[in-house]
Amino acid sequence: MSLDTEVVETSIAADKPAWGAVFAMAFGVFGLITAEFLPVSLLTPIADSLQVSEGQAGQTVTVTALVALLTSLVVGNLTRRLDRRVVMLAFTLLLIASALLVAFAENLPMILLARVLLGMAIGGFWTLSTAITMRLVPSDQVPKALSIVFSGISLATIIAAPLGSYLGGIVGWRNIFLLTGALGVLALFWQFFTLPAMPPENKARSGGVLDLLRNSLMRWGMLAVIMMFTGHFAFFTYLRPFLESSAQLNINQLSLVLLAFGVANFFGTSLAGYLVTRSVSLTLTGMALVMSVTAVVLVSFGNLPWLVGAGVAMWGLAFGSMPTGWSTWISRAVPDDAESGGGLLVATIQLAITAGAAAGGWMFDLNGAGGVFLASGVLMLLAAITIFTRVRHHG
Repeated sequence: MSLDTEVVETSIAADKPAWGAVFAMAFGVFGLITAEFLPVSLLTPIADSLQVSEGQAGQTVTVTALVALLTSLVVGNLTRRLDRRVVMLAFTLLLIASALLVAFAENLPMILLARVLLGMAIGGFWTLSTAITMRLVPSDQVPKALSIVFSGISLATIIAAPLGSYLGGIVGWRNIFLLTGALGVLALFWQFFTLPAMPPENKARSGGVLDLLRNSLMRWGMLAVIMMFTGHFAFFTYLRPFLESSAQLNINQLSLVLLAFGVANFFGTSLAGYLVTRSVSLTLTGMALVMSVTAVVLVSFGNLPWLVGAGVAMWGLAFGSMPTGWSTWISRAVPDDAESGGGLLVATIQLAITAGAAAGGWMFDLNGAGGVFLASGVLMLLAAITIFTRVRHHG
């Protein structure tokens, strides 16, 4: 099937935009990301309750990311013959099963098993989300629809960690996971009643996800993704030590700055839906430059609390455009195989999350939080140059 025929087929399938289904997808993303990062805010009570160390309890997040990475590489091929509606409902069922298993877990291995199920749900849902969104709305509305779907991440970032730790102290960590299961049930019903049947598109494909890397445009694009997300996660992982040591913020100021980051991130996601319709690559280049300059400003003027707060919010705003920007880029770079493109993007981001946290730790031990931020700034600058010179002609 030719590329042009495929684009026409996709736009016909999405002649009438199914916005209800788009919002149901966003709610599903919100539930998944909330579940993924809940252990971070509940680490101490989980460790105490199961009589394990906090380091061991922290592996509940690591195993989820690793399984999500592996799932993203194979899910397109494994589910190729299945209706996409059925596949997405199955991933939401995995979220519910995972939350219930954690809530009733008697030991750490049981929790780790539950988190494997969650990793499969996250990897699968993420991978297929761009391709499915392309089938729910006409092609000119895809960036707006993607920004709605990915606003689920920002909302989870704002709500999950602070609310999880606050409510966990009141009702206990097990009940928090029961509530997450209830979120999953709500998402399941919403998706069941709004997602249309989406038969698999039986197109000739060769090697799936990794085969796309034969395309030099995809290689440059994924290199830029690795630089941006590694830079961001190194920055974000060591943000709190920086705010406490360099900026010397107290706990209330710290909470306020982190809230500002989350709120700005949400607005950045919404703004991206507007900007990428004009130019995907210029949006991504501009945001990478903003983050590069912000990192240098934070290191140089870390003793001015108001400037630090504004800088962290600006970083959040700029980063908010990344998931929408890169997913829109994928939808245009490989419109005939957005599922494999989505899988490659998710795998690359999960790899960058791991690299960002690890490299950030090494840099932190070497040069403190300031060193981490400068390294992040350099990575963002390199990413901006790469996008502008190598990726720009595609959007």
